[in-house]
Amino acid sequence: MAKDRTPVDLEITPRGRRFGRDSQQPRWWMNNDPVATAFYNALSVTFPKGEAYFIEAVKAHRDGVPPKLEREIRAFVQQEVMHSREHVAFNRKVVETGYDIAPLERVVDESLEKTRDRPPLIALCVTMALEHYTAILAHQFLSVPELLNGADREWADLWRWHAIEEIEHKGVAYDTWLHATRGWSRWQRWTVKARVMLLVTMMFWPRRIRGMRDLLAQDGITGWRALARINWYLWGRPGQLRRALKPWLAYFLPGFHPWNHDDRPLIRLADSEYEDAVMPRNAVPAE
Repeated sequence: MAKDRTPVDLEITPRGRRFGRDSQQPRWWMNNDPVATAFYNALSVTFPKGEAYFIEAVKAHRDGVPPKLEREIRAFVQQEVMHSREHVAFNRKVVETGYDIAPLERVVDESLEKTRDRPPLIALCVTMALEHYTAILAHQFLSVPELLNGADREWADLWRWHAIEEIEHKGVAYDTWLHATRGWSRWQRWTVKARVMLLVTMMFWPRRIRGMRDLLAQDGITGWRALARINWYLWGRPGQLRRALKPWLAYFLPGFHPWNHDDRPLIRLADSEYEDAVMPRNAVPAE
């Protein structure tokens, strides 16, 4: 079995927050920019059902894990449950602004349906790949201030809060995978995880871009203009896909582990700067 590289003193802390229940969300809440708003809205649509999928994939392999990983899985589940809850609320606000997100939700349903007959280990490997993506984006949200500059305050806090917790639990699915495949050779493990990551990538980004185009079409932005603006957003400025390329490639390196890059200082900085993202001391995490 590969060595568990998650820091021994890591604390995964579910922060019980609720966002935006009483606020009125502007249609273009992200800096009055329809393209940036479409990016976050399309991503948010994936979270409620996607994170439920992650929870089940990890829980399916928790029997017999070491006590430390068992505690981390429990905290991971608590965090993901709250993320799903908050993005359900956020998505309702998106609908209230006039967007029809049903076509995007159908794409998520179709994607999940294709995995239902696959072995549980493949579901865990898919989860591991997507958790790497969420960790990459979470790092960007906390380390690149321009990504959320001009955002509605309540929703900026939501995305920062989510990012903090995604970084904290970024190694849980991976460590569960290492435990579940402890009888495999390193070559077997690398071959499967690399193939799954390539397949996930081939589906994930084209479908998010399709979702962005659908939302932009509802704003009257269509055709080559929509595609050009999306490509500039993803590859130019702020360039979230461009920024993601190097950490994405790291996934394929021998000896990769999510915690090879220890970004806990970024979490501490975010916790201190974004006070609203910190759970009050007397709050009780959701079960």
